[in-house]
Amino acid sequence: MPPTEPDLLAVLRELQAREPLFHRPELGTGAEDLEAQMAPDFFEVGASGRCYDRQHVKDVLLRRWAEAGAEGEDAWETSGFHCRALGAETYLLTYTLRQGERVTRRVTAWRRAARGWQVLYHQGTPVT
Repeated sequence: MPPTEPDLLAVLRELQAREPLFHRPELGTGAEDLEAQMAPDFFEVGASGRCYDRQHVKDVLLRRWAEAGAEGEDAWETSGFHCRALGAETYLLTYTLRQGERVTRRVTAWRRAARGWQVLYHQGTPVT
């Protein structure tokens, strides 16, 4: 993968601080926090290949956070970040996520909105 263009390095740093997606408690763990982070038409494709809409993802996250408490999840390792501009204030972020023995390649489409960054799309693909 080519390196991120120099003029996108600031965007790369901002987005890198938001990943892994929905696993940054400092960005908020409430329904309003999720509403602000997700575009109205957000959707996700899971490792299973199934598509999940915004409401489903929101419901799952709120349930997980309620069950996990303040501790959250185990630390995960991210690496290999790359950022590419897709259009006006819209960017594609790719990276590798290691969760113990499980390794996935991740892609997230982000848009800089008036209220801050909003996620448009997310997908994780297992590395075999």
